[in-house]
Amino acid sequence: MRHVTVLWDRVGDEDERAVGICVFTTAPVSLAGRRKFFGLQGKWTKLGLKALNEQVVLLSRVVLHPTYRGVGIGAEFIRRSCESCGWGWVETLTELGRRNPVFERAGFVRVPTEAKGRRDRAGHSAIYGTRRGGYGKKRLVSEETFEKSRFSNPAYYIFDNRGNVGSRRGGG
Repeated sequence: MRHVTVLWDRVGDEDERAVGICVFTTAPVSLAGRRKFFGLQGKWTKLGLKALNEQVVLLSRVVLHPTYRGVGIGAEFIRRSCESCGWGWVETLTELGRRNPVFERAGFVRVPTEAKGRRDRAGHSAIYGTRRGGYGKKRLVSEETFEKSRFSNPAYYIFDNRGNVGSRRGGG
């Protein structure tokens, strides 16, 4: 985890409760949407990965309490969270974005991508599987995980936050 923002609501005179959270994590090494948006090609070097980690963060989770959904605060919460995170570029991947433009309302740009790769369990595991002991061939994802996620084709969004980066650096 690299940065977290929490949305609070006052309940009564003194009690506050968390009603939303945005979690920012290290960006994946390679995303088709990022390659397309920035015109990247080839393999990553150590220096390139270091630069990526200094400039790009992934908004990996947005949760808003059900009571507060649909009342128009989600996009502003996401935008303000991104503006406070301290990284120049914020990426996110979401299935929700194909049906609900909350990320566009928050200032993200959707980058069209095509679903590629094999949809069998081995192909899926090459992307989402884990390595035994951190090295070697990736293990197959469980049958349950494969069935839940094999048709996933998340939309890629990017937020240009370079104008808000400065002394408020949220991590790195």
